[in-house]
Amino acid sequence: MKTLVVYYSRTGKTKFVAEKVATELKADIEEVVDLKNRSGRIGFLKAGYDATRDNETKIRETEKSPSDFDLIIIGTPIWNSRPASAIRTYLKKKDLSEKKVAIFCTNEGMGNEKALERIKSLISAGNIVGEFVVSKVLENREENEGKISDWCNNLRSL
Repeated sequence: MKTLVVYYSRTGKTKFVAEKVATELKADIEEVVDLKNRSGRIGFLKAGYDATRDNETKIRETEKSPSDFDLIIIGTPIWNSRPASAIRTYLKKKDLSEKKVAIFCTNEGMGNEKALERIKSLISAGNIVGEFVVSKVLENREENEGKISDWCNNLRSL
């Protein structure tokens, strides 16, 4: 099964998980790049504000087309129980209909269920085959690496 991992990461935590998933599944990987400056304290505040308002953002054009893959894995940080604006924008622009889609989110321990439901609502007619939340990514690194590996094993059996 040809797999694509698509992710957005402001701090590197979601990138860490995306790279582990891509390595485990021997998948292609693509970062969604937000063209709005989200660095530092001001960037953090703007990111939370935009996510809370369900705002889209300008993203750099991606190179890989979901139509070329069987399984699309979407990775996003959770901001105020919502996906990052860059992932919201990506999902609004891309047709994932008739694709198997798996979702993973990273957070500091809250907002999981609402965030997953909001992400699912953005995936038009995709077949959601897996979801996974990774909390405190780098604080619990070894434990999370094991959980990531287990999740990937489940995805392999699709």
